[in-house]
Amino acid sequence: MRSPSERNGRRGLDLAVAATTVLLLVGIVALIVGIRGSSGPPQPAGQSASPPATSAPSGQAAPARSGAPTGTASSGVASTGAAAGDAPVGPFLNASEPVELDIPSIEVHSTHLEALTVGADGALTAPQDFATPGWYTGGPTPGQLGPAVIGGHVDSTKGPAVFYRLGQLQPRATIVVIRRDHTAATFLVDRVARYPKAAFPTQTVYGTTTPPEIRLITCGGAFDATTGHYVDNIVAFGHLGMSSP
Repeated sequence: MRSPSERNGRRGLDLAVAATTVLLLVGIVALIVGIRGSSGPPQPAGQSASPPATSAPSGQAAPARSGAPTGTASSGVASTGAAAGDAPVGPFLNASEPVELDIPSIEVHSTHLEALTVGADGALTAPQDFATPGWYTGGPTPGQLGPAVIGGHVDSTKGPAVFYRLGQLQPRATIVVIRRDHTAATFLVDRVARYPKAAFPTQTVYGTTTPPEIRLITCGGAFDATTGHYVDNIVAFGHLGMSSP
């Protein structure tokens, strides 16, 4: 097992791929009859749900094909600072862990965020509470230079979970993160996209960015009842609009 790393290079890449693998699986166990009988979680505008993928043979673990991208990505994944030689663009904040998340347009109001870390198996742990999002501690904190990553379940056996409506986010919608140092980092949504889990764009989501950005990740697309997994992931991309004390 490789140890966690927040720095550029191969170890950072391996950790980000592990993080991707688990975040991609957030919210995949959804067994509610009402949800199964409907069109499922909202999809990003202009993107209809993709058809279920070919099911894995009985007894085969679906995660083997549900997360890590094929091929190699460049180094610099999950960096906590700007790429070498790049000058910071716009406002940014020092490191401070997130403690609250507020997304008014989709009625997300969480007064706690779980810390998502790498476990003994080398994979990032998923949030334990379906109503609570989690943030990837191997990357920047929200407001720092680079992409801060927050994952959340889409649904559970009891109904919609915290990020059920993530696909409804519209450009310019606000994402407010309250941090441990009592500052508020307000992000503006740039776009929301859906990706097949088998072709998840690790570099696009976790790769180094010069300005502070945010990524919100959950499951989406069609639900494959045979494997018990959604076939896609929904990712919301945003940039830091402003910060306040």
